[in-house]
Amino acid sequence: MSLRFSLIAASAALAFAATTAFASPQAASTTAAAPAKKELTSSQQHMSDCSKQAAGKKGAEFKAAVSACMKGEPAAAAPTAKQTQQEKMKSCNADAKTKALKGDARKTFMKDCLSNHP
Repeated sequence: MSLRFSLIAASAALAFAATTAFASPQAASTTAAAPAKKELTSSQQHMSDCSKQAAGKKGAEFKAAVSACMKGEPAAAAPTAKQTQQEKMKSCNADAKTKALKGDARKTFMKDCLSNHP
């Protein structure tokens, strides 16, 4: 039994030694050379540049600026944000007040103003 155990231990040690002997040159070469940084494709580089140009913007404004840049549009041509419903209501109410509209005429005006408002 001890002879069998000795043979198993010796073969395990030999297998381990052989593995480390063959693995050493490869391990040394990979650890000695720093892993090279992956090169970006042209579209990835363009996206990176556009993201840097849109720095400081957040949310929809950032997305719009990056999208315009990716399409090749100048920064000033980026689409402006639409008016919110609250802003539309405010301007339509002001217009109705200046026209002194009341009742059904006001309702009709407000409906048209809110649906056609830019």
